[in-house]
Amino acid sequence: MLRRTRPAPRLARTAPRGRGAAALLLAGTAFLAGTAFLAGAAGPALAGKANDTLVYASDSEPENVSPYHNSAREGVILARNAWDTLLYRDPATGTYQPMLATAWTWADPVTLDLTIREGVVFHNGDPLTPEDVAFTFNYVLTPEARTVTKQNVDWMKSTEVLGPHTVRIHLKAPFPAALEYLAGPTPIFPAAYFKKVGLDGFAKAPVGTGPYRIVSVESGRGVKLERFEKYWSGSPIGRPKIGKLEFRVIPDADSRMAELVTGGIDWIWRVPSDQADQLRAAPGITVLSAETMRVGFLQFDVGGRAMEKSPLRDVRVRRAISYAIDRKAMVDNLVRGGARVMNVLCFSGQFGCVEEGAPRYAYDPAKAKALLKEAGYPDGFEIDLAAYRERDYAEAVIGYLRAVGIRARLNYLRYAAFRDALRGGKVSIGFQTWGSFSVNDVSAFTGVYFRGGDEDLTRDPAVIAALQAGDTASDPGERKAKYAEALSRIAGEAYALPMFSYPSNYAFTQDLNFTAQPDEVPRFYAASWK
Repeated sequence: MLRRTRPAPRLARTAPRGRGAAALLLAGTAFLAGTAFLAGAAGPALAGKANDTLVYASDSEPENVSPYHNSAREGVILARNAWDTLLYRDPATGTYQPMLATAWTWADPVTLDLTIREGVVFHNGDPLTPEDVAFTFNYVLTPEARTVTKQNVDWMKSTEVLGPHTVRIHLKAPFPAALEYLAGPTPIFPAAYFKKVGLDGFAKAPVGTGPYRIVSVESGRGVKLERFEKYWSGSPIGRPKIGKLEFRVIPDADSRMAELVTGGIDWIWRVPSDQADQLRAAPGITVLSAETMRVGFLQFDVGGRAMEKSPLRDVRVRRAISYAIDRKAMVDNLVRGGARVMNVLCFSGQFGCVEEGAPRYAYDPAKAKALLKEAGYPDGFEIDLAAYRERDYAEAVIGYLRAVGIRARLNYLRYAAFRDALRGGKVSIGFQTWGSFSVNDVSAFTGVYFRGGDEDLTRDPAVIAALQAGDTASDPGERKAKYAEALSRIAGEAYALPMFSYPSNYAFTQDLNFTAQPDEVPRFYAASWK
């Protein structure tokens, strides 16, 4: 059970288990007291600056570098640095600016015309044309493309070339959020090159028009990029100031921390709160903490596909689980860093994320036990719970469930396996997180999990209808009303339990100028050396 006290530092727990170099280098007071060692470690950290190579590390890698064929945040980061989109949304003002499209016009509510910029070339030298835009969108809409991120494009019906510099996107229905999607998770592929090498070849040697070009992809280890010297002038994101990027996969948090303080890498994120506290005392290291759009939530197998006669088919059981977990205590003691409890299934800053009218589940274990007894489970039951990141969060949830009699077994998986297991009906309770691909519209969150797509474990016709109405209504007030209707029903039926927003603790060498954004997109092209 999680207590309302600060948890013991992570390294104090891990050091006795001998988890690698970090435990040896940083355990306990030796880390904070060893200023001489750390002062020496700050020297090698200059290696990144000396070589003009920003090395960043994360715990996961995308299963495919193609932006349409992974849904991992690490894939989003690569996409934003190696591919351009038609529009650009200024993260400071929220306004849309020309990017690969110099102009756009709504011919009618389901027809969008765009003028494609001249003088842009892909990393392989091919010029950008309207045919590339039409090919990209028409391809990812086909079943043969096996697009993983269908939710980002399924509002389109087709795209056609209108002239030497113009394309037309036909929508399936009015979709006011279209420009938001064209400014984010919809990069443009080179048609001729992709047709030549296919998806497998593209995954090994991807090509975009972005500020960095990918020079190598090594599965399980990382990706290397270098500044694209022919990047088009006038781009709203500008020419990168740092010459090379290197993404490394380092699954273990302690190892990432050790690599940072010894100068092996320059930048890490998702630093656990206790490690962030220790890094703040380390010379040569800068730590930033900021809330992000990412929200954690429990997704319930309402249809009972994963477990015969699943207790989760009973709404009283789902509500009992919702009352059983002290989310506020988790935020205060475990997550920290500006996180907030979420009461509806979206990020509160997204358009259409309306809490009014939705029931809330305050921590009440006695009520949880009463609901379980009423549902016929006075002694609780056994069930599986799957997760793919922040294992300590999942373990805290399991502790709360056990306190009311629900004995959950943790199945900890890599993200792709976790996602496939959920889609395949093999998980009873999934500890999900979702960053909405940084799309600032509720359609990119709630719609993904409840609009009848691959991720929808509920398929409630009333929710699907309300979300579809919200997606297609042209009046902002009507959109919000329909989303509120859907969110209220999801909460009332306890189809899922929103947990909290995720903060991100970033730690990086003090030689680096880096600005964090709430949309959880590290913009390395805007970073620079001091």
